[in-house]
Amino acid sequence: MIATHLHAAWAGIVLGLLSGTALGLGFHRDGWLGGYGAWPRRMLRLGHISFFGIAFLNLAYAQTLFLSGAGTGAAAVTWLLLTGAVAMPAVCFLAAWRRTLRHLFAVPVVALVAAAGLVAFQGVLP
Repeated sequence: MIATHLHAAWAGIVLGLLSGTALGLGFHRDGWLGGYGAWPRRMLRLGHISFFGIAFLNLAYAQTLFLSGAGTGAAAVTWLLLTGAVAMPAVCFLAAWRRTLRHLFAVPVVALVAAAGLVAFQGVLP
């Protein structure tokens, strides 16, 4: 289980770096994607940074499992974190394309809050 979260974390970091590189190719143009405050540009930046943020959640959970000596955690936490890691940047990028798809943010948000809640309050660790 620790390895799963470490792989997810490093994959998120790589994807964050790659998406940042892609976005960085156009940042110097004032009107790129409608300008700095435009919805598409903000959503793409949010998707880019979400790769890093959720990678750090996976690193934190892997470290928590390691330090607690659990080795394995709750399968539900793993699935919820992985769902959030995939869904959050995907929804950000989809919402940049079609603003009405912002309603899908409920999926990654619920998954990530549930994962954190399970770890923090439900005693999924020994």
